[in-house]
This record gives sequence, structure tokens and C-alpha cells, in this order.
Amino acid sequence: MGILNATPDSFFANSRKQTAEDIAARARQIVEEGATIVDVGAYSTRPGASEVSEEEELRRLRQALNVVKQEVPDAVLSVDTFRASVVEKIADEYGPFIVNDVTGGSDSEMFATVSRMGLPYVLTNVAGTALPLALAESISHLREMGQCDIIIDPGFGFGKTLDENYQIMGQLEAYKALELPLLVGVSRKSMIYRLLECTPDEALNGTTALHTLALQSGADILRVHDVREAVETIRIVSKVKDEG
Repeated sequence: MGILNATPDSFFANSRKQTAEDIAARARQIVEEGATIVDVGAYSTRPGASEVSEEEELRRLRQALNVVKQEVPDAVLSVDTFRASVVEKIADEYGPFIVNDVTGGSDSEMFATVSRMGLPYVLTNVAGTALPLALAESISHLREMGQCDIIIDPGFGFGKTLDENYQIMGQLEAYKALELPLLVGVSRKSMIYRLLECTPDEALNGTTALHTLALQSGADILRVHDVREAVETIRIVSKVKDEG
């Protein structure tokens, strides 16, 4: 899953794409480097990010999606949003996509919306170090509503301390007990650059190290800024598993 940030304030400056030309180039790069999913976000979730109105989020998403759908029409589309109203409007206009909700369903209408519209849903753990049990109730609610396509995200960086993030990474295999696809998003995050005392620009090596650990622990999807490097990591880890 390659990240395409249609925002002016994402924590990793190199990922910010606002012009049609930049969005087109990034969409092509994501696919050409080997990703199968393009994750488009229009509202930065970094700590201290500016509030974005629904109207502005929709404007940014429409600008980006118009380009992405034209440039890489065969790519699987993911939209990073926590607003059920945005999900409904974008799905009506652009067709189905994966809903990447990093808030774990903070919008009370989100579960009902994705279930009614039949959209795959990324359920994020925002409850500190709590492992799979923290998501059991939400999974149950989604299934009661008829939701079949659920992807689990341990929520690295969301409401967690540095130590809590690494505790979850060390126990990542526990999430496989849920028998649902596991998405890991650690790319260039503060859990890396704070530990290594560097900047997001310098956090690629640490990102690759965590991607390797995540894949060995059963991650099914990596959400990344650096697609080529992540794809190479996947190939190497897969080869080791095949030969082991």
C-alpha cells in the first residue's frame, strides 16, 4: 500500500502532493515500484495537525482521485478518512475502495456506512498496548451489521508511547489469532526517528528493519512511503520463508 498524501502538512514532507502533476507522478511511481494499493489521504493525522473541514477534505480528495483514477485505473484504491459522510460521497462518485479509518470508528456512523455500502474496512487499534481483545467488540459489531471485509491495523503511533509501540511490534503475531488480514503502518514514523534520534527523512533504514520484523510476524499489507524498498524487503523475507 503506497501512501499518497494530498495534504500540505503531512509529517513526512516528501510525501506531500498537491498539484495535479505531483499527484500523477506519485500515483505512477507507487504502481511502477510494485505496490497494488494506492492510499489517498487528504487530512493529516500527525499530532498537532490543523483541522480540516469536510468540504476541504472532499475538495482535496476529488482533486487527487480524479488524477489517480486516470493515471493508474487498475490500482486498488484506498481512502484514508475517519468521516462516514466523506466515505459515502466519495464512494457514490468514484466507486468502491478500501476505507482506511485510523481512528477505529470514532464517527458513530462509520461502521453502518461501510457495512451498508459493502466497502472493505481497516479497523485500527487506538487503545494503547491492548492486543487483539481491544478490537473484539468492534469486530463483533461490524459482523452483526453484515460487514465481511475487515482488515486489522495495530495502530502504530496512534495514542501510544514509544515503548508501547515496540511492545506491540514484539507481540504482533498475537493479532493473527483474529484470522483477519493484518496491515502494518510504521513508515518513517516517530517510533523510529525518536528512538534513533534522527528525522523522518533519515528514517528509511529503521523503517526497513521494522518492515522485516512485521513480515516475519505475519503482516499481510505494509503501508509505506518508500514502495521500492518495501517490495524488496517483501521479496527477501518471502524467499527466506519459502526456503526455511
